[in-house]
Amino acid sequence: MPVLAHLDLDAFFAAVEELEDPSLRVRPLVVGGDPRGRGVVATANYVARRYGIHSAMSAAEALRRCPEAVFLRPRHALYRQYSQAVWSAVREVVPRVERTGLDEGYLDLGSVARSFSEGRRLAEAVQAAVRGSTSLSCSLGVSTSKVVCKVASDRRKPGGITVVPPGREAAFLAPLPTRLLPGVGPRSEERLAQAGVRHIGELAVLPDAALRALLPGQVGRLLRDRARGIDPRDLELDSERISISTEETFERDLADRAAIHAELRRMAGEVAEYLRRDGLCARTVTTKLRYADFSLRSRSTTLSTPIDEPERIGDLACRLLDRGLHDRPGALRLVGVGVSGLTSVRQLTFDEL
Repeated sequence: MPVLAHLDLDAFFAAVEELEDPSLRVRPLVVGGDPRGRGVVATANYVARRYGIHSAMSAAEALRRCPEAVFLRPRHALYRQYSQAVWSAVREVVPRVERTGLDEGYLDLGSVARSFSEGRRLAEAVQAAVRGSTSLSCSLGVSTSKVVCKVASDRRKPGGITVVPPGREAAFLAPLPTRLLPGVGPRSEERLAQAGVRHIGELAVLPDAALRALLPGQVGRLLRDRARGIDPRDLELDSERISISTEETFERDLADRAAIHAELRRMAGEVAEYLRRDGLCARTVTTKLRYADFSLRSRSTTLSTPIDEPERIGDLACRLLDRGLHDRPGALRLVGVGVSGLTSVRQLTFDEL
C-alpha cells in the first residue's frame, strides 16, 4: 500500500520576503506585478489574505481591497535558493521526492515508514527539517494516492498536517466542492454545477450515462476515479544525480554497534559498485542515522582525494557512525551511507602508477 504525502510551502514567496525583512510579517504583503498596471498577484501573506487577496487576482484589485498593502516584485533567483534548501532538507528525511514546483511536491513516505500509521510522525519530521533549515512553514497531506494528498495538504494551512487513512479517501473528499478536485477547471465545474453536481461525492456516484453527457471521453472517467480517491499515478522522481546513497530501515530498532557496522559495510559495497559502474569517484562520505522518534542525524567527511573503494567508504562510514552515536546514543531505526562530490577524475595512488 502506498504511503504518500503532498508538501506545500505556506505562502512561499511572501514567506521568503518576510524572512528577508521581518517587519513585513505584520503588514499586508503582496508579491506580484505592478498594481498600477496589468500585474497579477503571485502570492500574498496571511495578513493580506484577510482582505480577500489571493493568487491570480489582479494586482489592481488587490490594491483596491487593501490600499495600505506592500507590493513587491518577485525575486525568483532568491526563491530558487530557498527552494533548493527546502528540498535538500526534505530529502534528508524522505529521499524519494517528486518536485512539482519550487514550493510543492510529493513524498514517498513508504520508502521510510514501516506502516501507514507512521505517516503523521514522518510528516512532522519533514516539517521540523524544513523549519530548522530555512525557518519556512509547510503543510502536508498524507494518504494513499496523489490526488487525496494534494487536496489534504490545503485543508489545514498554514503549518498543518492532514492524514487521510486507507479506506477513508472517498469519505474525506465527498463533502468538498468539486473545484477542489485536481483536474476540475472552471468550465468543468460550471457544467457539473448546472447538472446539480456541486460536491466531489456527487461526482463520485455519477452513473456512466450522466458522466458521459457532462464530461465526455477519458476526462470524465478520470475525474470520477479521482473523486473516489483512486489515482494510480506513481511519483516521477527527480533524475539529477548529485550523490549516490543507500539506506536500510530495520524491522526492529537496532542498538548493537557491531551489527550496525556490518550493515554500513554492506551498504558501502553497494555504493562503491554504483560508483564504479558509472565511472565515478567521490570526495565526501556521509552516514545517516534515524532514531526511533524519527529525528535525524548525519555526519560527513570530505577527502582531498576522491575514492571508490568499498573498504575506504565502509571504514569512513563506521567512524562517522561512532561519532554520531557518541554525540547522541540510542537505538536506530535506519542507517544510510551516501557519497557526494562526484567526479570522473580519479587520482592514482603510488601502487597504481
